[in-house]
Amino acid sequence: MSALAEPGDSDAGALVGAIGPVRALQAIVERWAASRVLAIVREADPAVAELLGHRLENALERWRPRASLRTAVRAFESAGHFRAALVTPEDDLWPRALDDLGDGAPHALWVRGDLARLEELVRSVALVGARAATGYGEHVAMEASAGLADRGFATVSGGAYGIDGAVHRAGLASDATTIAFLAGGVDRLYPAGHTDLLRRVGERGLLIAELPCGSSPTRWRFLMRNRLIAAASTATVVVEAGRRSGSLNTAGHAAAIGRPLGAVPGPVTSPASAGCHRLIREYGAECVTTPDEMAELTGVAGQPKIDVGEPQGRDAGSTDNAETVRLLDGLKTRSPLTVSELVVRTGMSARDVIGALGALETTGRASERSGGWVKTAQG
Repeated sequence: MSALAEPGDSDAGALVGAIGPVRALQAIVERWAASRVLAIVREADPAVAELLGHRLENALERWRPRASLRTAVRAFESAGHFRAALVTPEDDLWPRALDDLGDGAPHALWVRGDLARLEELVRSVALVGARAATGYGEHVAMEASAGLADRGFATVSGGAYGIDGAVHRAGLASDATTIAFLAGGVDRLYPAGHTDLLRRVGERGLLIAELPCGSSPTRWRFLMRNRLIAAASTATVVVEAGRRSGSLNTAGHAAAIGRPLGAVPGPVTSPASAGCHRLIREYGAECVTTPDEMAELTGVAGQPKIDVGEPQGRDAGSTDNAETVRLLDGLKTRSPLTVSELVVRTGMSARDVIGALGALETTGRASERSGGWVKTAQG
């Protein structure tokens, strides 16, 4: 299922929760009619059947084009090459904290590194922040990572430039466990400039992804990856973030599931810390300035639910909905793609792809050519 549904697909989570992963996969691969699947779900869990209802047919249409034995075999071959393991909720080492995501929880995790280190997630702190970090932010991130390591905590982040990279480097220098959650497969180390760093994290810590090997990171997948960072960790600290930084998305996920949330203050004149100040002032995040204070967060019951607006990605001011973001990720600027190809690339149904393409064409962000659709310069 991790290859068929996009991260965070709650319809897939509800289906698997009701009838189990084996039967859910069988229904998709063998192309059972939506009415038949819904009848089985209703027998197992009437509440889930009511929830899925008319959405099930559209969901099956999203998942079926991705049911490829060849793709699955390639994923496992690549996993074998990189010594990655597949961990499922049935395994003893499964991070139970992820279950707090409900129907949006991952179906499986692909892991590079010593699987025994997964147990260290029960005593971990996520340190996140902006890619365009200042010297101040990177200094605080490294001090925090090293200080938490000295106190027996694993650190969790996303492997990106800026704050994430500083966290992982300090964790490695402290000979502690540092864990990077990736937006693509664990064989696709991204960004390219962090290939060596992430390889070392995989050797001495953990690289974790919910998507199978061979999967490319996209803007949508980065946003969905953030929920795993927040859920897997005992607490989340935003080290440095602008007012509309993507790390606020991680903070929102953390608070939504009751994880303790902290933010590091910065100079009042620095726009790079405006997001942290916003979290403290408007959303009740704990003001933390030392590793001791960050460690104390792990014993806090939780924070009130936070609402920092729509998830922000690399284009912080974007108002695009989820379907538009995923379609723009899937389109190319030079090679035209058909609707069928876009269905496979985006995990959307043909109906949703056609609707989103029409909207993008109207705004001049996509155009149709003889061989299919391309993204324009405005996209």
